[in-house]
Amino acid sequence: MAAKTGPLVIVGGAEDKTGECRILRRFIELGGGKSAYVLVITVATELPIEVGTEYTEVFGRLGVADVRTFDVSTREAANLDSAVKMIRNATCIYFTGGDQLRITKLLGGTRVDAELHEAYHRGVPLGGTSAGASMMSSTMIVEGEAETNPRVSIVDMAPGMEFLDGAVVDQHFAQRGRLGRLLSAVAQYPHHLGLGIDENTAVIVQDHVLEVVGQGAVSIVDAGSVSYSNLDKVTREESLALCGVKLHMLPEGCGFHLRDREPIPDFKNWTRKQNKELSS
Repeated sequence: MAAKTGPLVIVGGAEDKTGECRILRRFIELGGGKSAYVLVITVATELPIEVGTEYTEVFGRLGVADVRTFDVSTREAANLDSAVKMIRNATCIYFTGGDQLRITKLLGGTRVDAELHEAYHRGVPLGGTSAGASMMSSTMIVEGEAETNPRVSIVDMAPGMEFLDGAVVDQHFAQRGRLGRLLSAVAQYPHHLGLGIDENTAVIVQDHVLEVVGQGAVSIVDAGSVSYSNLDKVTREESLALCGVKLHMLPEGCGFHLRDREPIPDFKNWTRKQNKELSS
């Protein structure tokens, strides 16, 4: 990711919408606070009115006066001037949950897709929950079997929206027992880190560094230093052997350097040191 891009707020699903709403508050702060223009993109869901209304009410309750929803049901609609204008005017953009394939199918390669990337590269924060989290990466998990051992057959992959380089995102991670399918994904794409994000938990990614916020944890699977894999010897249904995989468990307060593939146990202290070095 280029250094000038906006932050990504990638949420593992089921974020708090009735209590403190810490993740959504943080998203709003990044996008301009109470003066933000929040655009809620409901393309992933088959219930855009209901889901859009829910987020409009939540963001309004958090003090944002200008919240609008955006939904398209055809690719033609994603190429209209009016659709592009909505993206262009937003100070922060949030993708709801649903089906990540609906996002790529309806938006991929359209004028809205191009405008989303323009917004991201001029610093506009992009957020997404559940399906809206999965689609952030260049290669995304479409679906897969949970609570089982790693096998090629248990995970289906497809191109994502390409906001996050070098990682594959899985959501509802601990709650749905998805370690096996994330291992299966990174076994096939070892150049990617696997980010397993729990519910009501998010990573905020900026300048190759992520910060963990929320109630749960983030599991980072690194297959870059795997010493042995039988991927080229087994059928899709046979069990994978993976030796030397690194697993990092990061709760709130921790971070991770995506480019260096190194954990940051005390994110606040690390940030202070970075700022001190830049000012000296």
